[in-house]
Amino acid sequence: MDIKSKHKVDASFAMSSMTDVIFLLLIFFMLTSSFITPSGLPVNLPTSKSSNIVMQKVSVTITPDLQYFVNERKVSLDGLEQALKAELNEKEGVVVLHCDKSVPVEHLVNVASIATKLEAKISLATKPD
Repeated sequence: MDIKSKHKVDASFAMSSMTDVIFLLLIFFMLTSSFITPSGLPVNLPTSKSSNIVMQKVSVTITPDLQYFVNERKVSLDGLEQALKAELNEKEGVVVLHCDKSVPVEHLVNVASIATKLEAKISLATKPD
């Protein structure tokens, strides 16, 4: 007498639901990550207690040896206004200042006045406390 079970157990595993979950997690982490473009130039940024995230449009970097860079392209202080004007014509008027904390405030004010003259918004890049 051959007795067989009516309920057979399938030992296969469906991976389709697992890949859907992984895909949804990937999308979630991509959307919640910050969209800040880090400056590639080595400057020691000042710290602050609160740091707002600003979508970076035009980056101006002042290094400790007082060299000026617009979007990682070296410019002189005299050519800074022309370089900013060329960059701001193409993009929304937001200038992010990456200024080393050892640089005197006078140089920061010079760049800010040039950006204000070109009717751009100014944001100072800091690192969180």
